[in-house]
Amino acid sequence: MNEILLPVVVLGVLGFLFATLLGLISSKFKVETSVTEEEVRNALPGANCGACGYPGCDGCAAAIAKGEAPVDACVIGGPSTTANVAKAMGVEAVANDNRQVAVVKCNGDCDSAKDMFEYSGLTDCRAQIALFGGKKECNYGCLGCGTCENTCPFDAIHVHNGVAKVDRNKCVACGKCVAACPKDIISLVPYSQKAVVLCSNQEKGKDARKKCDKACIACTLCAKTYPEGFEMKKNLSEEVINNDLDPELLQQAADKCPNSCIEVFN
Repeated sequence: MNEILLPVVVLGVLGFLFATLLGLISSKFKVETSVTEEEVRNALPGANCGACGYPGCDGCAAAIAKGEAPVDACVIGGPSTTANVAKAMGVEAVANDNRQVAVVKCNGDCDSAKDMFEYSGLTDCRAQIALFGGKKECNYGCLGCGTCENTCPFDAIHVHNGVAKVDRNKCVACGKCVAACPKDIISLVPYSQKAVVLCSNQEKGKDARKKCDKACIACTLCAKTYPEGFEMKKNLSEEVINNDLDPELLQQAADKCPNSCIEVFN
């Protein structure tokens, strides 16, 4: 009996000693936080998404409290979070309409974009690129494996018919999908931007057209229809970022596109 009780007692005593020691160490090396930092942390949403560029909400709160980051550093919280953080800092929140949204500059769905071969394997865009460069004939096309979808913590991007689409109402511009896309065809643009060209192919028009029925073929019709709204760069039409553009003229230019690769937002 003693042979059983003795190890139990020894382990119990050792456990107590280690717990006491860890408590003393934790108390001695505890990092004190200021009241302001705690108030800022409480004002943040707690998503720990890292979109602010800091290691979670704790890192963001510390930077704001030290004056190293602005009160609107949290990009997902919106105006209400900014107002609460500003109140915690004892400053006035200045309205700043800098909201952004992610866009996937590709419209090559399964019915339009051509594949070099059928693929059955890892459903990860990065894995495809690493193994064989991807199955799409267009080197600028969305692979449709959903790596961006799996990365998004806000359920704002989903693959539909082989191409990723962003829900503008859910997107908070955290940038995780941008970093995850191995094709670099996802970017953040101002939410106020009224139109976007859904293509990234910079090849000559005839070559791009062979690979995707919805590719920009650099026909220049959009730029000719509305020069203030579109310009040609590297065999590719690009939208002009300007809040004063006329939505009706943008839509007219989009309607002129023979491959329907321009989207106009209402």
